Amino acid sequence: MGLTTRRPTRVALALVAVLLLLALHDGWRWRAAQRLNDAIVAGRPPAGDEAQAPAELRFAQAHALAASGAVDAALTRYGALRGDAALGRAARYNSANLLLRQAVELRARSQPGQALALVELAKEQYREVLRADPADWPARYNLERALRLLPDADADDEAPPDLKRDAERAATTMRGYSPGLP
Repeated sequence: MGLTTRRPTRVALALVAVLLLLALHDGWRWRAAQRLNDAIVAGRPPAGDEAQAPAELRFAQAHALAASGAVDAALTRYGALRGDAALGRAARYNSANLLLRQAVELRARSQPGQALALVELAKEQYREVLRADPADWPARYNLERALRLLPDADADDEAPPDLKRDAERAATTMRGYSPGLP
C-alpha cells in the first residue's frame, strides 16, 4: 500500500516543480519586456548600448522621435533598420510617410523646390515597399497620393521628337484606296 501512495505524491511534486520552473521563466521574460518598455518610454537603450538594442526597440524609438517632431533623427533611425528582415519594410514605409509629410509642409510654405526632392524620395521608398510586397495597399495608396503631388515624367515627354523635314510620312504618301462603298 505504501508504494501506491508514494507514486501520486511524487508525480504531483514533479508537476509542481515543472510549473514553478515555467513560472520563473515566464517572470524572467516579463521582466525583460518591462525593461524594454521602460527604455522606450525613457527614450534610451536598456543597457546603455544602442547597438545592442533590439530592432523592435530602435523602431519604437524612431516612431517616438517622429511623433515628437524630430523628423531627421527619426529618418536616420528608420534608415538603420532597412536591412532588418522583420522591420525593414515597415521602416521604409514610415520613412516614406515622413518624407511625404515634410514635402506637403514645404509645398504649403514658400519652398516648393525642396518639396519636389522629398516627394521623389518618398515615391522611391513606396516603390521599394511595393517591390517586396505588391499587395501592400497602404503603400499603394500613399504612392498614388505622392504621384498626384508630383506625377512621373513620361518617357515620351523626356525625349525630343524626331523631326526630319524630308522624312517620308506614311499618312501623306499613302495612295487613296476606295473599298467600293457609295
